[in-house]
Amino acid sequence: MKILIKNGRVINPSTKCDKVSDVWIDGKKIISTGKKPTGFIPKKVIDATNQIVCPGFVDLGSYLQEPGYEHKATIVSEANAAAAGGFTSICCMPKTNPVIDTPAVVELIKEKARGIATPKIYCIGALTEGLKGQVLAEMSALREIGCVGVSNAREAIEDTAVLKNSLEYAASINLTVFMSCEDPWLAKGGSMHDGLVSTKKGLVGIPSSAELIALSKVLILVEQTGVKIHFQALSSGRSVKYITDARRKGLPVSCDVSISHISLCDQDISDYDPNYHIRPPLRSLKDKNALINGLKKGQVDAISPCHEPQDADSKASTFSSSEPGISSYDTFLSLLWTLVRNGQLTDRRAIELASCAPGEVLGKSGSGIVVDGMADICVFDPNLIWTTHPNNIISHGKNTPFLNREILGKVTHTIADGQIIYSSS
Repeated sequence: MKILIKNGRVINPSTKCDKVSDVWIDGKKIISTGKKPTGFIPKKVIDATNQIVCPGFVDLGSYLQEPGYEHKATIVSEANAAAAGGFTSICCMPKTNPVIDTPAVVELIKEKARGIATPKIYCIGALTEGLKGQVLAEMSALREIGCVGVSNAREAIEDTAVLKNSLEYAASINLTVFMSCEDPWLAKGGSMHDGLVSTKKGLVGIPSSAELIALSKVLILVEQTGVKIHFQALSSGRSVKYITDARRKGLPVSCDVSISHISLCDQDISDYDPNYHIRPPLRSLKDKNALINGLKKGQVDAISPCHEPQDADSKASTFSSSEPGISSYDTFLSLLWTLVRNGQLTDRRAIELASCAPGEVLGKSGSGIVVDGMADICVFDPNLIWTTHPNNIISHGKNTPFLNREILGKVTHTIADGQIIYSSS
């Protein structure tokens, strides 16, 4: 399909481009930026006047719930929500039922998404069978069928020998391990950050040390095995220092933070609203600011939605007994742009952290909006005011603490592989 995106402010981090320009698309590729190609007649014209045109966002790991938990969400519903959030690539975490520990489950997920216009969907396979932390999964078979990495999701591998062996196996086949770090004993029974707020609320806290101890153990094993690790959803400010020190030693590590952990802290938790219940928990204001500072300095590689839709029943109980998770696709762009408006990130850096940088983690790095580049593009209006409401949140999961709020910034078009997968008009 021939598409013209005209008069938009094109921000492309990899080339440091930031100017009002036109983008010309033919098929899956961008064929020109600026000058009209000879004889080009667009089938679709997108007027991006006063809007920003940037590379499509890349999600480094969300819980799409299907197969097994379709009462919470489906691959189609969440892929549509991701498209509306500006995402052109999304990664499915292996915590499904059945778990993504065999090629058959990967094929099932691919089949569910076949024939519909959605972001590109990649699977992150299981590190251990059934995520039980006992027997290694068939990582080689998962790699062969296209898994971009392996993970044990948030399920701890308590046996350190199994953890070491799994990392060695992944290293031997050059497969990235996506790691969530939380010591299960220190976190046991906890539901929010262990601090003054949890004490006041009378809730069992999860200390930062739960993350730091688990992170330290993995870093020691990375040094031993040489495995490539991507740490997901860091929540503690000190974790950034640990990662930075590891990089200085030359260890092959990268990391991301979730949009929730840089938008909220434990002080924001309203009463006992279960929509603020997330794992890892929202940490202190000091931690939140340290994570943002890490993004600014290049110590943290990416911002991920860490999208986890839940059904109403899963959030209908008390804070501590509710299912953790925040539905993040629909509000991602608005929250990202809030950081820009507050002067915490530059516009170019914010876009880089949500698009090109996570793409590099997946080994799918591109130059963004350039001639001959893949047409994976997000177009958004940074000044559009909208009110979040269950009716206009596309995700099946309405579990967001930003519900019924007036927020600024909205995606108007998303293009993946040259195909319009979302249009607000």
